[in-house]
Amino acid sequence: MTLQENYQQIVDDQRKYVDQGNTVDYTFRKQQLENIKKILKDNEKEIYDVLKKDLNKPDHEVVLTEIGIIQSELEVAIKNLRYWMQPEKVASPLTHKGSKSYILKEPLGVVLVIAPWNYPLQLSLAPIVGAIAAGNAVVLKPSEHAPHTSDFLARVVEENFDPAYFTVVQGAVEETTELLKQRFDHIFYTGGSAVGKIVMRAASEHLTPVTLELGGKSPAIVDEDANIQMAAKRIVWGKYTNAGQTCVAPDYLLVQESVKFKLLKAMKKQIKSLFGKNALQGENYSRIINYDHFKRLTAFLNEDHIVHGGEYNEEELIIEPTILDKIDWEDAIMQEEIFGPILPVLHFENIEDALSLIKSREKPLALYYFGENPRMQSQVMEYVSFGGGSINDTFFHLANPYLPFGGVGQSGMGSYHGKASFDTFSHQKSILKQTTKFDIPFRYSGGTVTSNILKKFLS
Repeated sequence: MTLQENYQQIVDDQRKYVDQGNTVDYTFRKQQLENIKKILKDNEKEIYDVLKKDLNKPDHEVVLTEIGIIQSELEVAIKNLRYWMQPEKVASPLTHKGSKSYILKEPLGVVLVIAPWNYPLQLSLAPIVGAIAAGNAVVLKPSEHAPHTSDFLARVVEENFDPAYFTVVQGAVEETTELLKQRFDHIFYTGGSAVGKIVMRAASEHLTPVTLELGGKSPAIVDEDANIQMAAKRIVWGKYTNAGQTCVAPDYLLVQESVKFKLLKAMKKQIKSLFGKNALQGENYSRIINYDHFKRLTAFLNEDHIVHGGEYNEEELIIEPTILDKIDWEDAIMQEEIFGPILPVLHFENIEDALSLIKSREKPLALYYFGENPRMQSQVMEYVSFGGGSINDTFFHLANPYLPFGGVGQSGMGSYHGKASFDTFSHQKSILKQTTKFDIPFRYSGGTVTSNILKKFLS
């Protein structure tokens, strides 16, 4: 059997499974969510192990950014599932007197989730929580760049789920290409914009809707009235967690010139505090995923710009937390998303000018503002378009299941987490139930009186 025939069979089996009504029931959906919860608990030790092998992830990061986020999504979904599934009553206008209007939440059908390598467990299972809650069958394509996590997911899914309901397809470019030729009812992709365009192009062949969680150059802005010590700690944590391989990591730092020296000094101190005096030893610090990505990142390390870090271990694929200064917008590092533990620093005198520069570029996935003035906080959040962000923090908005997470423009389309995930993987079917006890005649043609009544209703 060819790849195409195999994948066609998977999709056909899953569509039949959904069409037979197996996923409609609340009890069934809740049980599948409980299954994922049990998998996380029963295999916790192995999860630490596979993420250590793939990315050298410290246990603390695994709990906080992988297992913890999935558990949070599960708790919210399980708690609210019955309410989310209920028909939603809506009002009807006076012209529809006698009718009742409501919205049914219907599964889309068979969905494909293509996951990345940087958070290979969380970014595989978090969207699937929403897909399952909404009553879909799921095909998961985990990243081949995190092979140990991919193998783990394939095994536990096979052991705990009917493949006609939830299955894992492993492989690389060839397998993904063939998979994208199949007709899915929704495709959810997390990764880079180049592949995102390929996914969207393939989806267009079947008019399949897509959710694209991409990235971009997400700025962290530090104003003159910011709490410098707190800003330094939270920027360092948000930037260098997972060695900067995070879609919402601060990609560059924009700091008010008068507090720049103080901020950089505080950040150097926080790097040592959070990641040790020698991050290259790798005890509490992730490594770069592969050699190609490592070489791309080390090409940015210009000694003339390094004010902290810059050392690396090519054999272990580790680059220590690095800060670059005296950077301008034309430098190579400012032309693409960094996705690594290198933070370029730019300064500004007038924050309005800094915001205009951000706004003149592609819309970022995240934006972080550090400052104490409520008026300026509101101005920054409202003036610049971006996917989502934080005031006086970084990264953490992503971990709130009550906040929809997603990009805008080049940083992505669609959103998920919590109720937003359920909505993403549901079709909202509009229903009007009309009475037969009477009939309002004005909608039917029939003379001057009818026309006058219609005009009165619609005025």
